Amino acid sequence: MSAKRVKLPDIVQATADFEKWAARHVNLVRSDVNLKHRLMGLASFPFFRATFYRWAQWWPIVCPELSRAPQVLAVGDLHVENFGTWRDIEGRLIWGVNDFDETWPAAYTVDLVRLVTSAYLAIQAEHLMLARKKAFRAVEEGYRDSIAKGGGPFILAEHHRWLRLIALNELRDPVIFWKKILGCPKYKGKLPDDVLKLVHNSMPLRTLHYEFRSRIAGMGSLGHPRVLTLATWDAAHVVREAKQLTPSAWIWAHHHHSSQILCRKLVESAVRIRDPHVHFAPHWIVRRLAPDCCHVEIATLPEERDEEKLLYYMGWETANIHLGTPRAISSVKRDLAGRKGRWLHKAAKSMFKVTMDDWRVWRRNWQRSASSE
Repeated sequence: MSAKRVKLPDIVQATADFEKWAARHVNLVRSDVNLKHRLMGLASFPFFRATFYRWAQWWPIVCPELSRAPQVLAVGDLHVENFGTWRDIEGRLIWGVNDFDETWPAAYTVDLVRLVTSAYLAIQAEHLMLARKKAFRAVEEGYRDSIAKGGGPFILAEHHRWLRLIALNELRDPVIFWKKILGCPKYKGKLPDDVLKLVHNSMPLRTLHYEFRSRIAGMGSLGHPRVLTLATWDAAHVVREAKQLTPSAWIWAHHHHSSQILCRKLVESAVRIRDPHVHFAPHWIVRRLAPDCCHVEIATLPEERDEEKLLYYMGWETANIHLGTPRAISSVKRDLAGRKGRWLHKAAKSMFKVTMDDWRVWRRNWQRSASSE
């Protein structure tokens, strides 16, 4: 089915409809939503990150055959900036996917196509400097190798030292990190009792002397309440973030009658070393923040890096996630074996096109609105 034969509401109407739905599940912070709209108008890459709901609408229309591939518990909103680091229970540095807000059962192909599409947008924005051909081949090769070998987590100690240097570049400076955290405004609301208890139990010290701050972060979840709980331990700061969650935008896009949130299930089932500081309450996630425990922005990577290797690792880690649905893997292997040539590039190219078309519509509308104010 051609995307041109299907009439969807334009991106402006789709965004209004989605945000109306989301507001039934979270207390949207209107000033943050307005900031999100502005950032969406400035460049295509943040627009892509902010509009997974639109991707979920276009996906079965633009890629109907791929959307019927074997299903796994998918990340959904996968992109090149949805990777970061955390410390395991032994204090070792781990790298992998670190945002599962849009988790939902979907064709395994959706995560691959979205990851490659995001790489194409990063290449266009000159955040990545390799050719498209090398990008999609690196992702696909990493995914195929990981599926064939049963996956394996990224422990940045004696192994993957190259990735450790990427993850711990000088731009993740603790002074800069804490300056941003301490610059967040005071939170004027009140956390639910169960969330506050979860935050309290996740602290390394038992203290009631907390400061609460509001944090503005992310793109897809920009507008969701994010509450920082700060404490001081031996003259140094510790912080936990509580973020309110909506059900996946898949539910909105495909009119499912569900309010399930499946990110906890994915975190517990994937081939990975879990972050011991990630905890879940109904409709909330609580996690530790630190200079070396956050997502890695492509634009802040050191100039000397092997981008093909990085995308290969991203493809491998995508398979780590999908291997958390073991009953589907034999079907995934059979389907993958039958996919030859440039299938991944063609799909990503098509999704890139509809994303850019939507962004141009959004940008024109945003510019008109800004000029009339």
